Amino acid sequence: MIVLENELMKNHTTFRVGGPARRYMIPETLGDVQKVIFLCQESGEPLYVVGNGSNLLVSDSGIDGTVMELGDHFAKITREDNLVYAEAGARLSQLAGFAMRNSLAGLVPVSGIPGTVGGAVVMNAGAYDGEISDYLEYADVLTGGELVRYEKKDMHFSYRHSAAMEQSMVVVGAGFLLPDGDPAAIADEMKALAGRRREKQPLEYPSAGSTFKRPEGHFAGKLIMDAGLAGFRIGGACVSEKHCGFILNQFDGTAQDVYDLIIHVQKTVMEKFGVLLEPEVRILGEFN
Repeated sequence: MIVLENELMKNHTTFRVGGPARRYMIPETLGDVQKVIFLCQESGEPLYVVGNGSNLLVSDSGIDGTVMELGDHFAKITREDNLVYAEAGARLSQLAGFAMRNSLAGLVPVSGIPGTVGGAVVMNAGAYDGEISDYLEYADVLTGGELVRYEKKDMHFSYRHSAAMEQSMVVVGAGFLLPDGDPAAIADEMKALAGRRREKQPLEYPSAGSTFKRPEGHFAGKLIMDAGLAGFRIGGACVSEKHCGFILNQFDGTAQDVYDLIIHVQKTVMEKFGVLLEPEVRILGEFN
């Protein structure tokens, strides 16, 4: 197991901001993961589990606790007929590519999300009318250090939500039952979707993807644009003009810049339209 002291979180988030974590631990086995969980339980120290850091905003003062990364050591993907099993650290792009090469469909909508399977299951990540839970059969989770298999119904999936967000669960893998598909057709769909992303989203700048959840009956990006906030900037953070649902770290900003801009966008949209925009990004640490 790799243990880093006072590791800067900006090195582990797609926003490229964030101060030091007291301990940053990279387990290499399931036993290592259980050990970290038990140590934090015994000490009472907060434990934060991360994958690719693609949905995190960590404060400039950092995290007073332990961060555990489930990454490349937990990225194995296997299949048995139409059932594909992916460990938590596998990237969604890897999972979708594996399925395509094995003539299995269903994962095109999530193929371009820059996150890991574990994080996607926890927040029921999705895009383009598809969610990770659509074809999920079960999730393997650690609860209190004990390995338990949760069937889909027990995960209580809803929009950007699962039972793992409410309970002390660490997702370590998930099984997906996928329909048969034509690899060439799936590849074409993935290529077309990637083209749409490049055309409509500001992928060239550090961000956490869509900053806000979709409010019922509305689209966050349109509300922000209609509020006149396209290009609005606080410090080094700005609202993307290409897609107003994205907040970018475009000018070497700080986590506080990003946070302040999130608050400003929420306040402005509420004042103009009476709609509360709820952040989709996970916010960790203390902000002013």
